[in-house]
Amino acid sequence: MNRPLQEFQDYLRYTRRFSEHTVTAYISDIETFYLFLAHQNIRDDEVDKPVIRLFLKNQIDNYVSRRTVRRQLASLRHYYTFLQDKRYVQDNPFLTIRAPKYTAPLPRVLYEEEIRLILIANEARTDFLRDRDQLILELMFATGLRASEVINLTLQSFNLNERFLVVFGKGKKERMVPFTDRVQVLLRNYLNGVRKELLAKRKSSQPTNMLFLNARGNKLTIQGLRYILLSVEKKTGEYVNLHPHLLRHSFATHLLEKGANLRVIQELLGHESINTTQIYTHVSEEKVVKEYYTAHPRAKKTK
Repeated sequence: MNRPLQEFQDYLRYTRRFSEHTVTAYISDIETFYLFLAHQNIRDDEVDKPVIRLFLKNQIDNYVSRRTVRRQLASLRHYYTFLQDKRYVQDNPFLTIRAPKYTAPLPRVLYEEEIRLILIANEARTDFLRDRDQLILELMFATGLRASEVINLTLQSFNLNERFLVVFGKGKKERMVPFTDRVQVLLRNYLNGVRKELLAKRKSSQPTNMLFLNARGNKLTIQGLRYILLSVEKKTGEYVNLHPHLLRHSFATHLLEKGANLRVIQELLGHESINTTQIYTHVSEEKVVKEYYTAHPRAKKTK
């Protein structure tokens, strides 16, 4: 890794305080561009608009998705802005390059009946981890937390009596999220029961304040969280592609359908821009149209 890229990595990690996952994605995108330059025998100081367009064409010709190409372009635009600020380069040729068109598919959401079946399927379990997983499911349905936010919850994250939690989202941005009385009950049961059993299995003598622990008493990982959701889905006998973001999408869409203000949903989700939250209005509109054509006797579509 060259010096400017190392400085940029430190800037993302320590100044912008991006998650390690985001930092890794940025560096990977930039290294992909550097690899392209090396293969084309193009020096760093020769990067201009024609070179950038050639890179974008090369990516698309090699079946890299337009969504990925757009992300790579955004990463490089940010990187070159940093290089310009540090006076490594005079100009940022990426600023005026238009990204290839891409229409993002609308996120799928779970119907309330599907959510009910998922919760019932998990409640039917008899193993001792059932209560932990039930809390995870209810919590994610009730708060719309990201996977990374769920696994990083600590004992200090919760105000049990007032029923709200404090979470640190992207960029370590703090927000307060309320939760349901059902989550309150499950949380108390988990703290007084399963979590104590998991702590007893822990080999490390160091105490931990992490809320969710795995079967060995260590911090639950994102991979572990995904495995839990996959296991619960199998017990339903239905394929819904149950993953953390599906629960988040469902949370936001259900709030919108019940009349919640878009700005409130933005705050609960921890979105920096209202434009990110706006997608749920399209999901809700699509669902309204679908329900209309399904239910109304005189609204059948003509072929």
